[in-house]
Amino acid sequence: MSLVKWTLKELQDRFTRGDVSATEIVRAYFLRISVVESKVKAYITVNEKESLLSAARTLDETMGTWRKTMPMMAMPIAIKDNICTEGLPTTCGSRMLRGFIPPYDATAVEALRAHQCFFIGKTNLDEFGMGSSTEHSAFGPSRNPWKLTCVPGGSSGGSAAAVAADECVAALGTDTGGSIRQPAACCGVVGLKPTYGRVSRYGLIAFASSLDQIGPITKDVMDAALMLNVIAGHDPRDSTSANGPVPDFTRGLKKKDVKKLKIGVPAEFFGEGVDQEVHDAVCHAIAVLEELGGTVQEVSLPHTGVAVATYYLVATAEASSNLARYDGVKYGFRAKESHDLLEMYRATRQEGFGPEVKRRIMLGTYALSSGYYDAYYAKAQAVRTLIRQDFERAFEDVDVLVTPVTPTTAFQLGEKIEDPLQMYLSDLFTLSASLAGLPAISLPCGFSREGLPIGVQLMGRPFEEEVILRAARAYELATTWRQKRPRIR
Repeated sequence: MSLVKWTLKELQDRFTRGDVSATEIVRAYFLRISVVESKVKAYITVNEKESLLSAARTLDETMGTWRKTMPMMAMPIAIKDNICTEGLPTTCGSRMLRGFIPPYDATAVEALRAHQCFFIGKTNLDEFGMGSSTEHSAFGPSRNPWKLTCVPGGSSGGSAAAVAADECVAALGTDTGGSIRQPAACCGVVGLKPTYGRVSRYGLIAFASSLDQIGPITKDVMDAALMLNVIAGHDPRDSTSANGPVPDFTRGLKKKDVKKLKIGVPAEFFGEGVDQEVHDAVCHAIAVLEELGGTVQEVSLPHTGVAVATYYLVATAEASSNLARYDGVKYGFRAKESHDLLEMYRATRQEGFGPEVKRRIMLGTYALSSGYYDAYYAKAQAVRTLIRQDFERAFEDVDVLVTPVTPTTAFQLGEKIEDPLQMYLSDLFTLSASLAGLPAISLPCGFSREGLPIGVQLMGRPFEEEVILRAARAYELATTWRQKRPRIR
């Protein structure tokens, strides 16, 4: 079995035992990238091969016979290209930041770098994280490894595609309204959105500051827990970072059942608009959790129907504010041939931003404008509170909520690019957890007749990632979906 097929845990165990060297790991992954990247297009930037090989040889030489390693040592990790990496370009998938090289690492990257992992490249994304298909990238779309004519989801589509195509052992993504979980479901991998504040946002280029969260995309649930162990924790540089204890997220994963776990099934997530294949696969997953010892009951989240409208008011308003800094003055793209300052502002933003980013800036600016703030943005924040209260009531009776991740499997490239409203509905089932700041995980639970992955979502109480990870791992071990890999032709 090729080492690029191994999970992070399997690869780390073999490296620790001395069965495989850092140099062999780097060579194997660069060979894999050379074979499939031209088809998948998961990366915007691939790191320099010789530079990583040199670092790998140095690591092998300095370790000698001492094999006690850190969890991420020598592991080839990909980073979504809206997370700052010192010395590597960070473009946000936008012409506005083409060629920008940050002088510092994001906190999550810093934590991984301290473990001596290898950053194999920066992955593609919808521009500034705004999209559900990775088609809104200034560098072109990524493709789904399971079917190259389909989207990989978004906005972390490049990270999910890279993991599914074995172009990295694990990746960091970001989730604002489902941008880790939805592409993970589309690509048949695991995507974990931690509780808001669990992982520092320092160094994450902002889209919507009250929603953005960094999290792992991995081959299985154990790997997600390992990654979260490294990147979670308080950061004084991030005022929204939670200052609380960080448990060992792998500790509870050895249990193979979920006895005494109360599982809630929100009726609102199984109604009209859900493909029958998705509905049936998720219902079967719930039945498996029940067989493993969970107690299943129906719950209600009555404000689910307004989550899309609420999200697209809150997120676009915050995007309008956050993206005002891109004016051609301090850094990034600047339009040429401008005769005065105002013309430079207009031309820079006109040429530097893509159509989806412009659409969301305009929506957000309108919602924040004089005379409309109370009617739109303030009302959306009030409804956001009601959505959070729905979850609080549900979690009085249950420990975990189980839902579909997406209403459909991955759709064809170009199918929804001209219909923004249909594109927005791709995140219908992931938005609520983001608005409430809850932890949620996506993992494979089946395949469609066309061979496309289907994902199931588990949501938990704030800062109870251990609970959803344990339930997800129990389900994963009881099924064989994680063992299936795409054949890229």
